[in-house]
Amino acid sequence: MARTNPLGIGRDLSIDLGTANTLIYARGLGIVLDEPSVVAININDGRPVAVGLEAKRMMGRTPNHIKAIRPLKDGVIADFDVCEKMLRYFIQKVHGNKWSKPRMIICVPSGITGVEQRAVQDAAEYAGARKPVHIIEEPMAAAIGADLPVHEPSGNMIVDIGGGTTEVAVISLGGIVTAQSVRVAGDELDEAIIEYTKKEFSLAIGDRTAEEIKIQMGSAWPMEVELTADIRGRDLISGLPRTVEITTEHIREALAEPVAAIVDAVKATLDKTPPELAADIMEDGITLTGGGALLGGLDRRLNHETGMPIRIGHEPLYSVAVGSGRALENIDAMRGLLSLGGDE
Repeated sequence: MARTNPLGIGRDLSIDLGTANTLIYARGLGIVLDEPSVVAININDGRPVAVGLEAKRMMGRTPNHIKAIRPLKDGVIADFDVCEKMLRYFIQKVHGNKWSKPRMIICVPSGITGVEQRAVQDAAEYAGARKPVHIIEEPMAAAIGADLPVHEPSGNMIVDIGGGTTEVAVISLGGIVTAQSVRVAGDELDEAIIEYTKKEFSLAIGDRTAEEIKIQMGSAWPMEVELTADIRGRDLISGLPRTVEITTEHIREALAEPVAAIVDAVKATLDKTPPELAADIMEDGITLTGGGALLGGLDRRLNHETGMPIRIGHEPLYSVAVGSGRALENIDAMRGLLSLGGDE
């Protein structure tokens, strides 16, 4: 999806550095890159063989000397060197000029530690960002991207379910009043499907297959029409390829535990919300963003568990990127929502 035309030297960028996907928003242009956060590395010399979509296609299919790595885990950097190479590649891909020094805003989970935040800023600086690198918390960016009135004195509740973390926050007057960041999100849902097929069917499936099953058949609430599908994997007993038939009820059972953890995070945040703001949320409802918002029936499940109206944000996959981009477009007006970490 990346545009091929260079953006010009120094054009400012905001980056949603996600566990599953990295999105880049260029000032005045909108989202210019949306690629998986995956790097294929040649382990003999440490050079990247492929980055992004091309690297994701290689996952589970590489020879011994090539390893497909996801440098972020649970919303934070797990492999600094690989993350820096990935960022540098993406920035050069959209900028077309390796000497450009763009101003940059990077999104981070709300529960991130000072050390983890510093690692994100360092990776961006090494990849070519101008100092200082601005930081915006993901739930704030998601709320801006979902058109919530974050600067008004009213309670806005956002639930951003990404690849590595679920961010739940109540926002009022341009600040986060209460928030909870749990490291249960899209990746945990995939892992739950892999474990379920192992336990119930003695079938080993890969990450990509699990993700496809989640997208096509995943649900958090009984569906009007339950579906069935054939999935292929390796039989754990014979070691041979085998096909089994699964239903959406199977997948719902597989996802029960991580979905319950997300619901509990929403309830815990509501429990810590001041009464005046809780009354606003009761009226205006809870907004879901992130890829996890697309899980079938999650809105109905949350409505059933909390009694609150639930709405899914417009284009939930892009809410964080669009929100950080709006902060970039109005960087002087939005300065109160950004932090410079150690540079403040």
